[in-house]
Amino acid sequence: MNTRLPLYRNPLRQLVAGSTWRAAWFLLAYLVWGWLLWAAVLAATLTTVVLAITLAGIPLLVATSGVIRGCANAERYRLRGVLAGPVRGRYRVADRPGILAQVRTRWTDPATWRDFAYLFGMFPLLWVLDCAVFVVWLVLLCGITVPAWYWAPRDTFNNGQAANGLQFGYFPNGPHGTGSWGVWVGSLHEAFIAAAVFLVLFLLFNYVLVGTARLHTRVAYALLRAPSDPMAEAKEVLTKPGPLGPLHPEPLPSRPLYPAN
Repeated sequence: MNTRLPLYRNPLRQLVAGSTWRAAWFLLAYLVWGWLLWAAVLAATLTTVVLAITLAGIPLLVATSGVIRGCANAERYRLRGVLAGPVRGRYRVADRPGILAQVRTRWTDPATWRDFAYLFGMFPLLWVLDCAVFVVWLVLLCGITVPAWYWAPRDTFNNGQAANGLQFGYFPNGPHGTGSWGVWVGSLHEAFIAAAVFLVLFLLFNYVLVGTARLHTRVAYALLRAPSDPMAEAKEVLTKPGPLGPLHPEPLPSRPLYPAN
């Protein structure tokens, strides 16, 4: 699996690299797009389960498999943004006509169940992971701009005092009151120090962002790609010419013993 999400040793190079922002867009898109795919698969599955006891359940089984395939193909298309090549699926084709043959072929096809596992089963885990990483990355990115807006928040404390500033921690009685812990940003030089800390953390967290996108991509690639043929290597050996010549070489053309006059 060749990805378009390389990691670089230099954090500054990683910051301006396309892989960082490509990974951020990939995770953000899944937070919205993944919900739509999951909801479509859930609605189709529930409808089929409810109506499975009736004759309508038979064509619905075919329709539900079609919804799963369509959602999987949509996700394969989205993966083109982070993979060097397209992800292609392969499904079984019914060997006889009739809707029952379609139902049997589609729901005994392992590719259908792999698509369902990615779209429905893996969605909660991938969504929570992507959401947590993206939110932290976005908070660190916004933290770099603290000098521009640190003065805007205004808090009123338990002792009746009020102050403008940005708090990272717990300050029940004001910035200098008792029972406080954390960091209070109330001046410009403190804001620049906080921004520098956020910048360092942001540069380091870019590796976590790209690594999460690569992990997500690996899971999607493993479940959505066509299964490899275990006999592919043997077939390639049989179809390609080998290093040895034929066992029975062609006979040389016969020549007369005596030259013609």
